[in-house]
Amino acid sequence: MTDTALVLGAGGLTGVGWEIGILYGLAEAGTDLSTADLVIGSSAGAVVGAQLTSGLLTLSELYERQLADPRGEIVSHLGAATLLRFVQAALTSRTPEAYAQKLARMRPAAGGQDEAARREVIARRLVSHEWPARPLRVTAVDAVTGELRVFEKDNGVPVVDAVAASCAVPGVWPAVTAEGRKWIDGGVHSCANAQLAAGYARVVVIAPNAAGGGVLVSPRRQAARLAAEGARVEVITPDAAARKAFGRNVLDPARRAPAARAGLAQASAHAEAVAALWTGGTMKA
Repeated sequence: MTDTALVLGAGGLTGVGWEIGILYGLAEAGTDLSTADLVIGSSAGAVVGAQLTSGLLTLSELYERQLADPRGEIVSHLGAATLLRFVQAALTSRTPEAYAQKLARMRPAAGGQDEAARREVIARRLVSHEWPARPLRVTAVDAVTGELRVFEKDNGVPVVDAVAASCAVPGVWPAVTAEGRKWIDGGVHSCANAQLAAGYARVVVIAPNAAGGGVLVSPRRQAARLAAEGARVEVITPDAAARKAFGRNVLDPARRAPAARAGLAQASAHAEAVAALWTGGTMKA
């Protein structure tokens, strides 16, 4: 087995803030997960992963960015009707690919951004528009086949396009064009895609959305499979205070700062376990 992997899951703008809050809090407690040998990001996690691996800002600086005025971001909603279609698609699909195909047929809400405008929003979120030197995997889903795709530095797809594809929530944002194909949100395949960390000895999964069921495998079930293969795995999902901070709309830019603060506050509860895993030690009795 190779060594350490950090998995950053999907979860909207609140997920971006919360994940960075968790990472900053863990670093303040003595464990800097930005040292991971591999970072895997889906949707919100793709944004955080690209920011983290750029090496241009410290975790403290990334955290402060979450507290700033979210100008340039656009308020959107995962409305009740859209969420119902997600649930219906999950209940009537036999595979993650079939589920993704159904979601891909959903059109963005009227008045939403076009693909170019949406790309500009993603570009402003990123610290760098170049792939990092360190290994970063960004997930997206083929809008036609429903298959999971992993974008990496050597694929030839610009990192902005890869992250934009990973964040293309069906029914909210337009699909993203890359490699002559259309791509939707990487979180459609699963909330974390932690299976991509197979072969790594120590894995930390930070998942703003812990959901699973039916054809969708939850982050904890994916972590259990990794553990069964011999990995040590720690999964962090939002506590009650974080879920309250997220509010009812995870795509609301105004909720990003409260989510970041909630992540920072929650990190202390996981600091000992994460430190023991990351250093190869054991927790105190």
